[in-house]
Order: sequence, then structure tokens, then C-alpha cells
Amino acid sequence: MTYFLSKLYPAITKKWLQVAAGLMWSGVGIMLIAFASRWLKLVDWMIMLLLIFAGAVLGAAIYRFGFSKLACKNIRRINAYTKDRICLFAFQEWKTYPLVGFMIFLGIYLRVYSPVPKPILAIAYLGLGFSLFASSLLYYRLFGRSNAALAAGQGK
Repeated sequence: MTYFLSKLYPAITKKWLQVAAGLMWSGVGIMLIAFASRWLKLVDWMIMLLLIFAGAVLGAAIYRFGFSKLACKNIRRINAYTKDRICLFAFQEWKTYPLVGFMIFLGIYLRVYSPVPKPILAIAYLGLGFSLFASSLLYYRLFGRSNAALAAGQGK
């Protein structure tokens, strides 16, 4: 039984765990921006620019005060792992998965049942999407630095 359970443990190295985290954050950010962009096609271009600006301002605030700090915390936690291989799902703390589930539920609810017009809802989706995508770049930057350090060390 233990052998069977060990096969269900998708383990990867720290370096690839950081890439997986970045890909997940980028993917969700792009998905949210894509939803918002479809909704923004429904409005006049001047209103669209105003809504995009509002989403970008919201995204900058969410990045600055929320997601960038969470990404840095995750990066520090991943770097602190002492095992060679870590579970693929360990890029987030386990206690945050219920929050992620709630956010998914809320996003679906807002898309399907919200009385808020979709172009206005696009502001929140753009804000979250921009901030998630920008925060994902922190994971990639660290991956690039670790690869550059490895290449420099091997050249000696």
C-alpha cells in the first residue's frame, strides 16, 4: 500500500516547483484577463480605456500590497525545503487551498449570477489578472537567477 501511495506523490525539485508556481499564477492571470477582455468588447472604446485604467490601478495595488508579498513568502518557503524532491502542490501553503477554492467558487458565481454588469466586473478581473501575472514574474526571475548561477559555476 505504501508503494502505491508513493506513486501518487507528484514530486519535483525546488527549481521546477518554482517554475510550476509561476506557470500556475501566470495561467490564472491570463485566464482572468481573457475573461475581462471579452467583456470589454461590449463597450465603447473610451469607456474601455477607462475600465482598463481602473483595472490596472487595482492590479498595481493588489500586486504591491498582496500578491507580490505572497509570492515572495512562497519563494522563501520553497527555498527553505531541505528535501531533494517536493510535492508539486507545495508551491502554496496547504492552509491557503480552501481560500483558493473559495475564490474559484466566487469567480464562477460572479461570472454566472452577478447582477453587476460584465464591463464593470472586468475591473476586478483585470486587477486580479494583472497582479497574478506580475507576481508570477517573481518566480521566473528566481528561476533565471538560479540557472545563471549554475552556468557561471560550471564555467570555472
